[in-house]
Amino acid sequence: MHDAIHSMMDRYECRSRTDYVNALREILQDLALLGLWRSRFFEHAAFYGGTALRLLYGLDRYSEDLDFSLLEPKASFSLKPFGEALEREIESFGFHVKFEACRKPRAGTIESAFLKTNTIKQLIVINVDQELLRGLQPAKKLKIKLEVDTDPPGGFETETQFVLQPIPFSVRVYTLPNLFAGKLHAVLCRKWRTRVKGRDWYDLVWYAARRPEVRLNHLETRMRQSGDYLEEQPLTPGKLQDLLSQAVDDLDVEQARREVALFVKDRRALDVWSREFFRQVITRIVAV
Repeated sequence: MHDAIHSMMDRYECRSRTDYVNALREILQDLALLGLWRSRFFEHAAFYGGTALRLLYGLDRYSEDLDFSLLEPKASFSLKPFGEALEREIESFGFHVKFEACRKPRAGTIESAFLKTNTIKQLIVINVDQELLRGLQPAKKLKIKLEVDTDPPGGFETETQFVLQPIPFSVRVYTLPNLFAGKLHAVLCRKWRTRVKGRDWYDLVWYAARRPEVRLNHLETRMRQSGDYLEEQPLTPGKLQDLLSQAVDDLDVEQARREVALFVKDRRALDVWSREFFRQVITRIVAV
């Protein structure tokens, strides 16, 4: 195992196979960010979403995808030129991944790609005990999805955050109030008819407890762009509370709890979840 990876593994207390898979995914995410930094990706884009919150701000749940936003709209943007740099960077630390770009829908604004690897082979790289590998399908793939919004809604602000492992490097990222705006947009507007993304509600609680400020004008811009806010009057703090209250009333709390449970270490934090709990949580949100 590469010395830097050995040091990164010290961050985790892995006991089960799931623990090791989560740690492996997160280390590969860090290495992918390093590869993007080396290839000057952050001159064009900023990191946002749940994984940004996890890796840069200490969110206490695991996150799967790497989400980015261009700094300015550019329909022709492609992730393909960065694929070789990502593969090369990750390979230099002893792992093997394959970069696969996705075909962009003609009318779509999201550029997507995957980093894919064989789960067992990479778990062996980090010295996982053979007993924990029993029963794992030999062909099972670990996938990390990368998505870039090529038509970002305006009004956001970014800042520079520094990652210290495996080597020090910098990442351009949305500021927390703008990240929170993106999360509230997901809570209010995510178009999933048959299931609830409990991770959105878990993250909302994290923000409300630690950094409850939301950039209201950026949230409004996002909602107008997605067609979820059509009123002539600007979005106000009072209107936001009304919309969140309706979302709480519509929430299937038990389904949300089940969805997020696999991504948190202490599931007791979910025991208090109820509509009454979320009604109190949303009152802590501060519009700025």
